[in-house]
Amino acid sequence: MTSLTTFYLSGIIGKETFGADGDDIGVIKDLLVNAVPSGQNDPNQQLVTGVKLKIGKDTRFYSFNSFRVSKAREMLNVTCTALTELSDEDVENGLLLVANILDKQIVDLNGRKLVRVNDVRLVTLPTGTYTIAVDIGIEGLLRRIGVSIPLKRFLSLFRISIPAKFILWDDVQAIDYSNLNIRLSKSYAKLNTLHPSDLADILEDLGKKSSMSVFSALDEEKAADVLEELEMNSQIHIIENLPIDKAADVLDKMPADEAADLIDELEDERANLLLDEMDFEQSQEVRELLEYSDNSVGSLMTTDILSFNPGVTVEEVINELRIKQPEHSELYNLFVTEVDEKLIGTFNLRDLVIAQPKALVSQIMKSDPVFLLDNQRLGDIAELVSKYNLLAVPVVDSDNQLQGMVVIDDIVEDLIDKRRTKKR
Repeated sequence: MTSLTTFYLSGIIGKETFGADGDDIGVIKDLLVNAVPSGQNDPNQQLVTGVKLKIGKDTRFYSFNSFRVSKAREMLNVTCTALTELSDEDVENGLLLVANILDKQIVDLNGRKLVRVNDVRLVTLPTGTYTIAVDIGIEGLLRRIGVSIPLKRFLSLFRISIPAKFILWDDVQAIDYSNLNIRLSKSYAKLNTLHPSDLADILEDLGKKSSMSVFSALDEEKAADVLEELEMNSQIHIIENLPIDKAADVLDKMPADEAADLIDELEDERANLLLDEMDFEQSQEVRELLEYSDNSVGSLMTTDILSFNPGVTVEEVINELRIKQPEHSELYNLFVTEVDEKLIGTFNLRDLVIAQPKALVSQIMKSDPVFLLDNQRLGDIAELVSKYNLLAVPVVDSDNQLQGMVVIDDIVEDLIDKRRTKKR
């Protein structure tokens, strides 16, 4: 039968350590866990490698190999056979549980939210001592102030239990690394599994310093998706504090209309630096959008649209869509233009799916489509969308040249923002 002892960090911190002869050696102040990335689910990353021990007035780090944790009648005993001091490198490559995990904010990947660590659960096996999970429930908090056991006994008389809530160590995504001197860029990898809107909520709950650290660790595609989901004040903070080249790369991955809305809120000097650093084509699209007045249709339209020649076949259109893999909003409406980009028709996915592969776009399109002028007032959009039950409306200039489209998502968002502004 395997010998094991489970215990909590709160139960060992402040504990006196005794030698083999029973003499008092010192008091445990913290435990050090191996934090060097060595592979997914590697037990070595859960191994307690060191202990911060206070001996008299002196505090130093020692190897945990010679320490043994045992339990007798719910009381923890810590013994030590020898003191081997750790090198500075070993300490720097470790993660201190009290200093860097306890009371810190972490991401609950399953709950998709920030939570606070109230305690850490550990286990001692013949091969060493390992972290198992972090306690994010109320019981962990009660345990630390010493009332967990008596309170549980009292509540049991009324058949009431205190629910335990843990996150396995492998699923722990620590956020507040402000006290660490080690690089933990790989530790953010699991955050990429979260939906951009969930990650945006988490960033907005974090402090400014921590949110910048997490955002900077995201790849450009993910960063752009997350930035779109953030409130405007959070967007501004991040773009103003990122290096110009990094900020420009992220803006390049955003829809031009979203990038234009954000750049329009920045100081002129910063905005111009970003526009000069961005990809030329993206920068030109953004500059053109910035020329529209805030109350015009052009200021709300997106230039990420799909247009086709009337002479192409349905099969060719589908093949192009497979290659481009457009965002779902780009598929709300597909447009048909002549050589000079004049709008002559529209069609949707249903028209495409039910048509014969060899049919021409000119045969499935709806001629004389409903459209908006780029200099029309924003107030005209809602009436048009409601009247014709549209998901997206093409936007043209005075020469009937296709400029973009206004999608229902942006219309709703604009209306919500206006209501929020009025309430303030």
